[in-house]
Amino acid sequence: MTFIFYSLLFIPMMHANENFSVEIEALKLVMEQYKEETESKNIQVDVNNKKPSYLALKQDECNATVQVTEKTGLEIVSTESFDVNICKKEIYKIIN
Repeated sequence: MTFIFYSLLFIPMMHANENFSVEIEALKLVMEQYKEETESKNIQVDVNNKKPSYLALKQDECNATVQVTEKTGLEIVSTESFDVNICKKEIYKIIN
């Protein structure tokens, strides 16, 4: 009985990860790049510093668009968009 319950609970989660794998990989690539950039600028953690939020939208099996919005509290400071190819592990900044 316990086995059936756990399998019913975790199987939908496994499928959800498969459905969103492109978005997840694209987010990971952009987050790693963002972390490297902020560390290279020697930004110290402070309550008033910009905090990024990320949104990924799948285009196909290899490509996604990731939007990074930096906020200080409720104020939006900047928004950047990136085209990400997870198959080639390439990130291209979209210039508006």
